Amino acid sequence: MNDTTTQTASAQSAQAATDAAGEPILKVRNIETYYGPIMAIRGVSLEVPRGQVVTVLGANGAGKTTVLKTVSGVMDPQKGQVIYEGEEITRQDPNRIVARGIGHVPEGREVFPFLTVLENLQMGAYLRRDRAGIQDDMDRVFDYFPRLKEREAQHAGQLSGGEQQMLAIGRALMTRPKLLLLDEPSLGLAPLLVTEIFNIIRRINQEQGVSILLVEQNANVALNAGDFGYVLEVGRIVMEDTCANLLQKDDIKEFYLGQKEEGVRGKRRWKKKKLWR
Repeated sequence: MNDTTTQTASAQSAQAATDAAGEPILKVRNIETYYGPIMAIRGVSLEVPRGQVVTVLGANGAGKTTVLKTVSGVMDPQKGQVIYEGEEITRQDPNRIVARGIGHVPEGREVFPFLTVLENLQMGAYLRRDRAGIQDDMDRVFDYFPRLKEREAQHAGQLSGGEQQMLAIGRALMTRPKLLLLDEPSLGLAPLLVTEIFNIIRRINQEQGVSILLVEQNANVALNAGDFGYVLEVGRIVMEDTCANLLQKDDIKEFYLGQKEEGVRGKRRWKKKKLWR
C-alpha cells in the first residue's frame, strides 16, 4: 500500500470516528407500544445526544415508563424503531441490550430485598468477567454513595427509600453503561434526598460521560438537571426544546412548575387550554 492510499485510509477512519462521535447514542423513531389492546405511546420520536442528559416530562399515565421499557427491551413496540449507536435494537432481548451498554433503573427501585447491598451490586455485574474492572466500578459506586459502603452487609429490604434508590442506580452503574435510563428517581423521596441524588446523577454524567435518558414528574429538578427535554402527554410528544428554554415557557411554568403570571387571576386549570394543544 503506497503513502497516498495509507493517508486516504487514515483520513476515512478519522472521518468515520468524527461522524460516530456526532451521532446521537440513541434514536427512537415513531414507536407505538401497547398494553393489550390499549395504545400506551403513539408515534413517539426522540434522540439522546452522546454525553447529554435528556429528560421526558409528563403526568402519571402519560407513557413515560413505557418509553423506557421499549428502549430496554422489556416491552416490544408494534411499530417504530429503536436505534442505539447506529444499530437497530428493536425487540432484542433485554440481556443483549444490557450487554450493549444500556442500564435501566426502573420506577419503584426494585432492589433484591433479601440480598445484601454488596450482593445487589454484584448482580449488576453478572454479565461481566473483568474482575479488576468490576472492583473499580464497585469502588466508584461507593464513592458516589458512601451510605451504601456503610451498609454493604445489610439486606436491601432494610434500607430506607432513598438508600434503595441509591442502590438501584449503583446496581445499574455496575453494568458499566454508556446510556443510563432513569425512571422517576425522585419518586417518594424527601426534597433533600432528591437534591442529593440529582447532584450525583449530574456527576455520573459529567465525570464518566454517561448519556442519560431521564423520565420525571418533578419538572423543576429534571429541567435543571437536563440539557434537552421532551413533554409527553397521553402517549405523544407535544413539545421539545432545550431545558433552559422549557423552563421559560408559560405552559411549563403553570402546568408543571405551578407558577402563574403576576397580577393575573388565574382561570381554573381544567378550563385553561395549553398552547401546545
